[in-house]
Amino acid sequence: MKKFIVWIFFFLVIHRGGAEDAGADIRGSIEWDRMEINTTLTVNLSSAGIRIPLGRSRGEEILTVEYPRLIRPYLLSLPVDSSGTLEDMINRGELPLSDIGGFIRSARQVPSALSADLVSISSQHTLNMNTIGAAFIRHRRPAEIKRTLTPASVKAYTGIIIIADNELPVHGRNIRSLPLPCLFPKIWDTEMNLIFERNMLEPGVGKTTGMVRYAAENAIFHPTPSGLEGDLLDLVGPNPLRIIARGVFGIRPTDPVIDREDALIIISSEENRRLLREGKVVLILHRDVLKTPFGGGSP
Repeated sequence: MKKFIVWIFFFLVIHRGGAEDAGADIRGSIEWDRMEINTTLTVNLSSAGIRIPLGRSRGEEILTVEYPRLIRPYLLSLPVDSSGTLEDMINRGELPLSDIGGFIRSARQVPSALSADLVSISSQHTLNMNTIGAAFIRHRRPAEIKRTLTPASVKAYTGIIIIADNELPVHGRNIRSLPLPCLFPKIWDTEMNLIFERNMLEPGVGKTTGMVRYAAENAIFHPTPSGLEGDLLDLVGPNPLRIIARGVFGIRPTDPVIDREDALIIISSEENRRLLREGKVVLILHRDVLKTPFGGGSP
């Protein structure tokens, strides 16, 4: 009964209409290299029947009410893994519907501002996607990373960089595709052994910094000894293992496929397996897939 009431409330919120939302508009982008959803919400004061200066507080109230309604459809379409979005996870019972409201409330908001011509009022919000990912980290101990019966003698690395910024063959399908980002990409080898998935993460890491870091190609070719700087250097260190992906896998092509030989370098030593558990992994994707614009009108 409780679940039924929640769904009714959700339906009413999404389909609520009236003059209050007539002038509301949301524009934004999903920025995977920053793991943020950034939005600007604007209310046309004239369309909402509001006059300035007395009506500013009313405009701010509309912004507060409209943000959850307008961001919700885009949030529900956020890809969690290669087979499902947030909405899919709710439908499968893997995520409580009530968590969506919590994600929305966690967004940071910049104080609202009037346009120079006083025609509209807007506010900006930033939602950290690692907050969303944390809801899917439920294990207390990381799952065992697959080992090999005949480990190779390998050197220890400080991190892992997988370069997958070109169109790659999609495993099991006669097509090629640019690999796409999601919250929890898996890593496979060319023999289709699973090398890395979210349950292999240390829970504390999964709930704070996420499973992998996304970046564009130019982020790994700086004029430094490692080719890295800033946050990426802090994450994967001065001597990362660089791997070129050989394919991609998934209903939504999000999971890189790496050579078996490269996989053996990772799984043959405890030091390198630890890099996976600690999330010291960077996926280099094409810049066009790292930023997804949305909005431009009420959904």
